Amino acid sequence: MSTQNLQQRLQDLFGYVRQGKIIEAMNEFYDQDTAMQENANPPTKGLAANIEREKQFLNGVKEWKGFNVTASAVGDNVTFYECTIDFIATTGQPVHMEQVSVAKWKNGKIVHERYYYDTGKKA
Repeated sequence: MSTQNLQQRLQDLFGYVRQGKIIEAMNEFYDQDTAMQENANPPTKGLAANIEREKQFLNGVKEWKGFNVTASAVGDNVTFYECTIDFIATTGQPVHMEQVSVAKWKNGKIVHERYYYDTGKKA
């Protein structure tokens, strides 16, 4: 996949996430055998397991407030982006997260993604 095509795929992914369409994005952009990892935790393997993990996260979200990409880069089948995520938790607590994502792509799908963020940061 060309860098230009990969850049477009990444922009399309951002569009889904900005609308809070996380599960739809996973079905569109992630490989069936994808592995997703948060910080130094062991990766969750397989699209179905990752969708289930993401649904558990989304069960704690009352209202999606925003997803803002502050920097991004595309290389040889790899993408990086830095973003902020804001939402209201089901407890009513506003949550502000800052994270970096590094994704490895194959045939237009993410095969491995790792998120880096500070687990103690809240709004």
